[in-house]
Amino acid sequence: MSRYLIIIESTGTGFSAYSPDLPGCAATGRTRPEVEQEMHDAIEFHIEGLRVAGEPVPEPHSDAAYCEVAA
Repeated sequence: MSRYLIIIESTGTGFSAYSPDLPGCAATGRTRPEVEQEMHDAIEFHIEGLRVAGEPVPEPHSDAAYCEVAA
């Protein structure tokens, strides 16, 4: 099992998400739980497509951290 980082951003109509480790893999949703589920499904679909096409599946390598600064 692999664990891919997803970046979630709020939009004017809900949320969008993408994975820096899987270029071109993105999803949208009206709520955060919805976009997380949509992104999970998109990652599975993306990886399946890569395998069917005989392309390599990128290993997850991204990580995230927060940095607090004075406002």
